[in-house]
Amino acid sequence: MRVLVVTAVPAERDAVTRAFADGPRVREVPGAELHHAGPFDVLAGGAGPAAAAAATACALAATPYALVVSAGIGGGFAPVAPVGSLVVATGIVAADLGAETPDGFVPVTGLGFGRDTFLPPGTLVRDVAGATGARPGPVLTVSTVTGSAARTAELLAAHPGAVAEAMEGFGVAEAADRFGVPALELRAVSNTVGPRDRDAWRIGDALAALTEAFGKTAPVVESWNRHDRLDRHRD
Repeated sequence: MRVLVVTAVPAERDAVTRAFADGPRVREVPGAELHHAGPFDVLAGGAGPAAAAAATACALAATPYALVVSAGIGGGFAPVAPVGSLVVATGIVAADLGAETPDGFVPVTGLGFGRDTFLPPGTLVRDVAGATGARPGPVLTVSTVTGSAARTAELLAAHPGAVAEAMEGFGVAEAADRFGVPALELRAVSNTVGPRDRDAWRIGDALAALTEAFGKTAPVVESWNRHDRLDRHRD
C-alpha cells in the first residue's frame, strides 16, 4: 500500500515530489490533483485544519493507504528548532481547540469531549528522526499563526517541549484516525514562532530542506510499511 502525503499549498507539494528524479505523475481527484512520486501520493489540501481534514478524508475514501503524512513548512520554537531545521511530531496537538474561561484556556479534552492529541507510531518517528536529523517533539496545530512573544509563552507553558507549530497536522490526523490509518507529521522550519517578522522567514530554505527530508524518508517509510503489514498478518 502507498503512503498519502497532505500539504497545505502546491509549493510544499512540489517540494516533496522534487525528492524523486523521475518526477510526479499527476491525476485529477475530486477537488485536487494527486501527484505520484516514489512511494508517495501527494496532494495540496488547503490551509488550516478543516481544509486538511476534508482533503485527507476524500483521498482516504477513494484509496486505501498504509500511512498519512502531514507535511510542509512551519514555525519552530527557539532554540530547539531553528530556521532550516526539520521536526517530526511525537504528538500532533490541537493547541487552540477548546474554550477561553476566566481561569484561562481549557482544551477540548478538559471540556469533556473530543480529543486534542494524536500519537504517531513511535518506531516510525524514531526512524524518520534518525534518517533525516529531524528534532522529535510535539507539533502544535493552530488556526491562527502565532505573532507575539506573549502567545508563544502561553503555548510553551501549555505544551512543554513543543518543537513547532503549523496549521494542518491535527486535521490530517483526525481524518486518518476515522479511517483507522496512522498519521505522521514532518515539517521544515521556515521561521521562528514569536513576533511576526516576514523579513526573517526563509521559505526557500525550508522547502529545500523538505525535499531533502523526503528523499531520506522514503526508504524508512517503505521499510516500516513492510514490517507493519507483516506484523498485522501475524496477528
